[in-house]
Formats: sequence, C-alpha cells, structure tokens
Amino acid sequence: MSTNLTLISHAICPFVQRAAIVMLEKDVPFERKDIDLKNKPDWFLAISPLGKTPLLMVGESPIFESAVICEYLDETRGERIHPEDPLRRARHRGWVEFASSVFLSVMGFYTSRDDASLQGAARECRVRFEQLENAVGEAPFFDGEFSMVDAAFAPIFRFFDTFDEIDDFGMLTGLPKITAWRQALAERPSVKAAVRPDYADLFKAYLKAKDSALASRI
Repeated sequence: MSTNLTLISHAICPFVQRAAIVMLEKDVPFERKDIDLKNKPDWFLAISPLGKTPLLMVGESPIFESAVICEYLDETRGERIHPEDPLRRARHRGWVEFASSVFLSVMGFYTSRDDASLQGAARECRVRFEQLENAVGEAPFFDGEFSMVDAAFAPIFRFFDTFDEIDDFGMLTGLPKITAWRQALAERPSVKAAVRPDYADLFKAYLKAKDSALASRI
C-alpha cells in the first residue's frame, strides 16, 4: 500500500508517540507535522472531530484516536505486531486500554495542585504499576516479543526519566519486571525515534508552566 501517511502530532503527546512507534516498528514511511494545541489551526479542527492529536492522514482521509490508528496500521502495513492467537490478542488489547488509564493516573500526578494531592496521586499510580508488575510476562518486553502493549507503555515510562530527576516518588521502586521492561523499551530504536531530540527539555518546560506541586519542585 503506497498511500502517503502524515501523522498530525504534538511534540510531547504520549498517544502520538504510540502511533509513531508502531509506524517505526513497521518501517513505514510517514511525514510528521506538529501543531500547537493551544492555537489549533482551522484545517486541523475541520478534520479532527475531537480536536486532539494524534491524527493520521491516509492520503486525504483522516483517522483519529491513537488506538484506532494503531489498529489500522497493524492491519494494513507490514507484519502484525499484535499476536496471531485470538486470546493473546484480546488480552493485549485489554492491557493497551489499561495503559490509557495509567496515563490518566500519571497526568493526575503531574497536575496535582498541592503536596497532599501529589502524594495521593503517586500512591494511585503505584497501585496501577503493581497491577502491571503482576501481568508482565516473558522478558524483555511485556509478553516476550515487542507488541502493541509495549508501544502503549513506552511513552508513559518516558515520563519517569524526568520525574526521576525531580525526586524519588516511589511509583516504580521495587518492581523488578517493570524496571527491566522500562530499560528494554528505552533502548528500542523505535522508542528513541518517536520523539524529537529536545523532548526532555520540552516536557520539563511543559511541567514548569503548570500551577502544580510538581512544578514547584523543578
């Protein structure tokens, strides 16, 4: 399939990274176009019903929502990333959805307005990661070979590169399978290439601009 692909993105959005990782894993050529979500262009609003990134342009046809984009890519480009076995595939899809809920917990952490809320959000995240620790299977990735679950969690673990510079919040401490998995993902070429070289600086600036307990510690 030779239709041109354009990924409409935002520089630090984890869901954009998820789609980019899948395309990079499949060695699919694509153009990336970043937009300012605080000043969304009219052409973007005209084709994005939710006004969110990522948006994948397949020729002139837009696809929105990262999970849908990744499923489309998996069905139409290269070898499947999802397992062939239907039961394993269903299980993986469930953990991809779990990744989205973990992101919401992490977002609650970095947007907490005071220290009490910050610590409470960190505990909530810890519970999520303990659940995940019990589900991680054969190394080095979530279930042995790189899968859609890995593409979903890699951007979340990337947040912790910055969090760890700020303080030890204990969200991943003492979770050996997640620690090893996080390291394997950090070394994956597709994960490295899914963000701009200045991602860490952009994310830190994003955090500092918030009226939050975490921002006060940076």
